[in-house]
Amino acid sequence: MYDAPVLLVIAHGSRDPRHAATVHALVERVRSLRPGLRVETGFLDFNVPSVHGVLQSLAAEGVRDVVALPLLLTRAFHAKADIPAVLRDAPARLRIRQAEVLGPSPLLLSALERRLYEAGLSPADKSSTGVVLASAGSSDPEAIAVIADIAREWWHTGWCAVRPAFASASLPRTEDAVRELRALGCARVAVAPYVLAPGFLPDRIARGAAGADILAEVLGAAPEVAGVVLERYDGACRPALAALGA
Repeated sequence: MYDAPVLLVIAHGSRDPRHAATVHALVERVRSLRPGLRVETGFLDFNVPSVHGVLQSLAAEGVRDVVALPLLLTRAFHAKADIPAVLRDAPARLRIRQAEVLGPSPLLLSALERRLYEAGLSPADKSSTGVVLASAGSSDPEAIAVIADIAREWWHTGWCAVRPAFASASLPRTEDAVRELRALGCARVAVAPYVLAPGFLPDRIARGAAGADILAEVLGAAPEVAGVVLERYDGACRPALAALGA
């Protein structure tokens, strides 16, 4: 019999209490989509429980298999360095597989559109609306290139235009992208935060959206995001299942 690995969702953490509340709401939605799957949450910084503490507790319970899933939208520093370093310090009895980050994914594009429609747009507005895909930003060129690729892909689904923007580390800023879309002649401009939870950088995105017509909410606990979490979990589990002939 194959016991499903525990899913450990690893979030960055924030001093802003809205961040942890949103992470917990997303984890609850994941649990609702996969009853019977054990899902734990650990934070890299600011919030408890820490990733290290959760791993210690799981090992003390006798758990053997864990899938560690970075609650991140791009493969930047946290996914490449911080999280692997924490996992290397885990108790030796644990067999840990690190899942892929959430993005890019067609489901995340669907979640972005869900948030825009919830904010007041309709599908009929697409061809006349310019969208700012507003990311937290990164100094990692790979992560920046991924955001640009997502913007191009999303534009091809029928928007008037889609421009990437960044709250930190990279340019352009949200307000610059809003002005560019105005100059292009888009009838309306919407800002879609490509971030998972509220906090310092999402607040900066919101301030930069002051000149836009529509500001969507963060992705948060959207069902599409929970679906991607489970896709990444299943992808990490497949090698073990294959080895067992499942």
